[in-house]
This record gives sequence, structure tokens and C-alpha cells, in this order.
Amino acid sequence: MATRYWAVSLPVQKSASTLWNTVQDLISKHSFDTPLYRFNIPNLRVGTLDSLLALSDDLFKSNTFIEGVSHKIRRQIEELERVSGLESNALSVDGVPVDSYLTRFVWDEAKYPTMSSLKEIVDSIHTLVAKIEDDLKVRVAEYNNVRGQLNAINRKQSGSLAVRDLSNLVKPEDIITSEHLVTLLAVVPKYSQKDWLSSYETLTTYVVPRSSKRLYEDNEYSLYTVTLFGRVADNFRTSARERGFQIRDFEYSPEAQESRKQELEKLVQDQDSLRSSLLQWCYTSYGEVFSSWMHFCAVRLFAESILRYGLPPSFLACVLSPSVKSEKKVRAILEGLCDSSNSTYWKTEDEGGAMAGLGGDADAHPYVSFTINVA
Repeated sequence: MATRYWAVSLPVQKSASTLWNTVQDLISKHSFDTPLYRFNIPNLRVGTLDSLLALSDDLFKSNTFIEGVSHKIRRQIEELERVSGLESNALSVDGVPVDSYLTRFVWDEAKYPTMSSLKEIVDSIHTLVAKIEDDLKVRVAEYNNVRGQLNAINRKQSGSLAVRDLSNLVKPEDIITSEHLVTLLAVVPKYSQKDWLSSYETLTTYVVPRSSKRLYEDNEYSLYTVTLFGRVADNFRTSARERGFQIRDFEYSPEAQESRKQELEKLVQDQDSLRSSLLQWCYTSYGEVFSSWMHFCAVRLFAESILRYGLPPSFLACVLSPSVKSEKKVRAILEGLCDSSNSTYWKTEDEGGAMAGLGGDADAHPYVSFTINVA
């Protein structure tokens, strides 16, 4: 599928059908690998010249906004498909692939009545796309919130012993809790294990001899238990910290562990559910935005053609997708179909044209032309 198209309109001298046949002949003869399609724009309401000029100032800005939302949703779809392990689906508008929708564009009269003014059509498109963008932000924030909570839990379960959740590493039999005795959990750097084993009994009084047992180790630390009288636990913590050993706060609770497990399962379910619904919403919304964008492109092509060629509307609109190496050739063909005396006026600065650098439009040509970046 092509991802870059030119939307072009050419002035009609005799009849649109004659010009269309000429364009087809020239493209097939000199750039046969360039797909070419007629872009059917209905008879829209022209309005006044002032309203057209005012509208044309906003068209480029609005196009950037609508195109941006389209790409944002597309990127979100790609990300969700990747995370879900799904194959990329061909994006569509009501079941029609987007490239077919663009190249066989048909105006939706029910959605955008041609009796409406151009500004009303553009405003309704802008409002719809802005609402979809707002919905996207809310839905993505909700999904990212749950994903963030899950990531935080996973980090706690997979981080180093200095920070991770210890509940799934400690068994009931590892902990002694009585009226006088408590078991503490010490995180010991791996290179300090000998130091720990030779010193823990003397870090304070009333430590149970030979009570330290290694439960687990990771790349940096080892987790040890130590049993002592509860009344000296604070002294032991202080002495241990001074020797570079970290005593982790831990209270063994089967109920809390079960609660955490249920919370994790619920978050996983919520994440899967939100991801699935967000992906479906994105598929639908991308189709809506893309359809609106193509109607907007039709309005833009119409308005700019009137401003360029005058009234009554007499132009041929088409869509092309030339390869990079064919671009100059296709531009030359299109230019040749315009009033040749006018052509040098629109050439770029390198070619010595009078319009170079004016209006900020890099695509300065003697015909209306702008690029549609589908992806």
C-alpha cells in the first residue's frame, strides 16, 4: 500500500473528460508505474471570495491537526497490536481499506450536506476530530494507569532484594514470632556474606545463636533470617545498618499475600480488557478520522482550485502516488498541462521562479497540489 499521495487539481480548458484522458495517456506513457485516480469532488457551495480567502488561511493549519490525530491513532493501534502479539490489521473505513477509500473517494452527502457552506463543513470535521482526540486521551490515560500499576507490582516482584516484595520468598516456617522472639530479614551484599555470618550474633545482645538462614539470593544480594529478642530489635537494626546490612520491614500475613495475589489477577484482567476495548475503539475511530480527513482534503482542493483558477469551478481533481524517482517526471507532465506562460512564475527558488519563498508553501506549482501522508 502506498503511504504518500498527491492531491492535485488541473485547470480544465475544454472538458474534464478530455483532460482526464490526456492525463492518463501521458502518465501511462512517461511514468507507467505511477498510480493515478480520479478524485470526485461534488459541487460545493463557493460562498464569497472573502470567505474563501479567510477559509484558505485555516486550511493548512486544520489539515496538520487532522493528519496528526490520524497518525496518533495509527501509532496507538500499532503499539497495542505489538503488545497483544497480534498481526497488523489493514486499517479500514467501514470495511473499506484506507487506500481504496482514498483512491475511490465518494462524498458522504448524509454526513456532510453539500448545501452547507465550506466553513460549516470544515468546522464540523474539526469538531468531530477534536472530540475523538479528547476521547483518545481519556482512554489511553485509563489504560496506562492500570498498566503503570501492573508495572510497579512487577518491578517490586522482580527488582533487587533491596526493594522487591519479599512475600513470595518467605515461607511460614522461616518466621518465628512469639511473646519474646522475632525474626528479622536481612539483605546482605553478596560480597559481605562472610562478614554477616561471623558478626550477626554480636551486633546486639540476645541474638539466638546460629539462627541465621539464607532464603534467597539475586545478582547483588542475599536474603538472610535472624532470630532475636523483640526488645533488642531496634538496636540490632541500627548496628546492622552501620555494618552495611539492610533490615527489611516485613510481617508475614497469608491474608495480605492472598489479597495481593487477587489484586494482581484483577489488574491483569483489567489491563487485557482495557487494551482490547481500546484497540477496537481505535480501529473504529481511525476510520472516522480518516473519512473526515478525506472530506476535508476534498474541501481544501475545491477551495484552493477556485482561488487559483477562478469561477465558475472548472478543474479536474485527481490523486497520484509517484515513486521518488518518478516525481520530477510527473511534475513536468502536470506542469505541461497548465498555461505554459504562467509556469515559470510558480517555479521554486532553484529554478528562478517569482513565487519562490512566498506563502511558505514548499510545493509551489502552476496547479493546486498538496501531499497526503497516510502513514
